[in-house]
Amino acid sequence: MKLNHLIEQATQLKNATVAVAAAEDSEVLEAVSMAVERNMAKFLLFGDSEKINKILGGISSELLNNSAISVLHADSVKEAAESAVKAVRNNEATTLMKGNISTSVILKAVLNKEFGLRTGSALSHVAVFEIPGYDGLKILTDAGMNIAPDLEQKVQIINNAVGVAGGIGMDNPKVAPLAAVEVVNPAMQATVDAAVLTQMNRRGQIKGCIVDGPLALDNAVSLEAAEHKGIQSEAAGKADILLVPNIETGNALYKSLIYFAGAKVGAVIAGAKAPIVLTSRADSAESKLFSLALAICTASK
Repeated sequence: MKLNHLIEQATQLKNATVAVAAAEDSEVLEAVSMAVERNMAKFLLFGDSEKINKILGGISSELLNNSAISVLHADSVKEAAESAVKAVRNNEATTLMKGNISTSVILKAVLNKEFGLRTGSALSHVAVFEIPGYDGLKILTDAGMNIAPDLEQKVQIINNAVGVAGGIGMDNPKVAPLAAVEVVNPAMQATVDAAVLTQMNRRGQIKGCIVDGPLALDNAVSLEAAEHKGIQSEAAGKADILLVPNIETGNALYKSLIYFAGAKVGAVIAGAKAPIVLTSRADSAESKLFSLALAICTASK
């Protein structure tokens, strides 16, 4: 599967609506335009209506009268974030998207006890990569939310990633908890956690996937490397989901795949009542479109 297939999958789904918080952002609205052109979803654009309409008109005058787009004025980014979150909470939208607003502001609205999107689970960043030279898609988690997750948080991060995997048709994915080595070393917490997660999966405490680790990155993604080291594992060499031990590892691997390997990516925040498209300002409009498609497919499940 390629990321373009996610776009095709998203266009086949019905009733998808995306609420965009502080939509006055040219890259975000370029992605919105691309999505509307493909009939992927309807959009509720919350923010400075004058700025939003100006950007939309600059992309295409046809967008100003497109029935798939509704511009809803907000006097501040805080109001835009709260209105967008409430739209999802009230089932007026199926997906939330970050526009020209800081992550902390939109997450504060998401986590609001009165009108937010809490579920009791940890929020986690789930990135789906299309990597040159590799068949299929690879999922990386968590590269953007949890700094140093403990064992229970790692369970929730796996569950979130498995949910996203199911949304894109990846059934019973293989999860590799990454570490620097393939053996359990009490001095390396990542290896201990990986071993416990593997056992929890075998005992049915983590469902819908196969967890096997600890595995170093090479042995998680390369059958040749795994066979060379004599590793017998259901996930070795063919992992679908790479679970990193901390945010530094995830962040470095995420950016290495993009800048060194030329990978394409779509990403969402999972664990809330609806998927959240929380892209970076450095992300291209194409990457934002992939993230939208991923969120729409995930929301459908």
